[in-house]
Amino acid sequence: MTRVIHTGDTHIGYAQYHSPVRRRDFLDAFAAVVDDAVDGDVDAVVHAGDLFHDRRPELPDLMGTISVLRRLDDAGIPFLAVVGNHESTRGGQWLDLFERLGLATRLGDAPTVVGDTAFYGLDHVPVSRRDDLDYAFADHDAEYAALVAHGLFEPFGYADWDTEEVLAESDVAFDAMLLGDNHTPDVAEVAGTWVTYPGSTERASASETEGRGYNLVTFDADAAGGDDRVEIRRRALDTRPFVFVEVDLREGEGESRVREQVRQHDLDDAVVLVDVTGGGDPVTPAAVEAFATDEGALIARVTDRREVETETEVDVSFADPEDAVRERLDGMSLSPAATDVEDAVRSETVSDSNVRETVKRRVEERLDDLDAFDSGGEGGNEDSASGGIDTSDGADEPSTDDADPTDSTDDADGDADADDDADTDDSDPTDGQVSMEDYL
Repeated sequence: MTRVIHTGDTHIGYAQYHSPVRRRDFLDAFAAVVDDAVDGDVDAVVHAGDLFHDRRPELPDLMGTISVLRRLDDAGIPFLAVVGNHESTRGGQWLDLFERLGLATRLGDAPTVVGDTAFYGLDHVPVSRRDDLDYAFADHDAEYAALVAHGLFEPFGYADWDTEEVLAESDVAFDAMLLGDNHTPDVAEVAGTWVTYPGSTERASASETEGRGYNLVTFDADAAGGDDRVEIRRRALDTRPFVFVEVDLREGEGESRVREQVRQHDLDDAVVLVDVTGGGDPVTPAAVEAFATDEGALIARVTDRREVETETEVDVSFADPEDAVRERLDGMSLSPAATDVEDAVRSETVSDSNVRETVKRRVEERLDDLDAFDSGGEGGNEDSASGGIDTSDGADEPSTDDADPTDSTDDADGDADADDDADTDDSDPTDGQVSMEDYL
């Protein structure tokens, strides 16, 4: 029997809403997983990618992570992991550094055996490079086998991986696929193999309304019962509370009604997200946010989703910036290629974690037609505003501007990644961040 904690999408270093407190929360959530691993005496902690939120974590985040991993190492519990798209660098990976320090094992096509289970790894692979994969995994003689991978797999939301194809073409018969990238926890059986996401360990976007946690996975036919060989149980994490307040205003109701609804919740040290819908009078978001923080909230954000009529001629309301974006785009005479890029960035049908790959794919498809890169070319920009501004910000969130209460990183994710390839980084080297070149 082998018992492991399956986690992922910890996004350490994410200063959500530009808050240093929230930045610490993401590290604390990872530390809580490790504490549970030590207390529960599991055989390993398996991390399915996006340990860090950024390919160049700041030094306090890096040192904090090393400190947490040392606690795991002191308890004799191995840390097995793959590389996610948020943290992926062109050369060496942070996971390589931790492996050199004896604090981690980077999973790959050779088996890493823990107990009676062989673990394999598949790092984040951009769509453009997947045709080169041969799924040639080395043999093992363990009782069970699991593939740890970072990506969006069927049958879950935003999927761009064919799970059945991966299982069919792999040289190894896997009992389970332990996945990361989708911030929504879920489990399904595909071609006789259990496939599961643990979800993110902290809320990386406003769409992640359910509580956070991780999976406890047991490889043991007796424990699973029936014909199953794997048992998957979800364990909750005690993370910072998020308070979601929905206010549907009627005629004659306004800011006082919003405050009344906010006051009915326990706001102590919480992130408070207020959605205003319906009709009613104008509401000043900043005033409501100040009220909530005065009542004890750590952070408050108000989104007014109403279209408010005004006496003056205003073409766009704060509730619907889409019209302003569309008007601006109509006057830009974008080339067909630029229109493709714009549509991918703002489309509601493209998950945040897939934005970069979608952009790359659309540009590559245009390379044989260089006229498509000329402004005013065929295709225009009539359809460039077909995608809306993503206010649900799931998966996992190319945006890192946390002033927006719907801002996220990864919810596919939820996984708002626009950093899939992580090929470039213009960060100021003096900004407190460190790169792999400093160590490898």
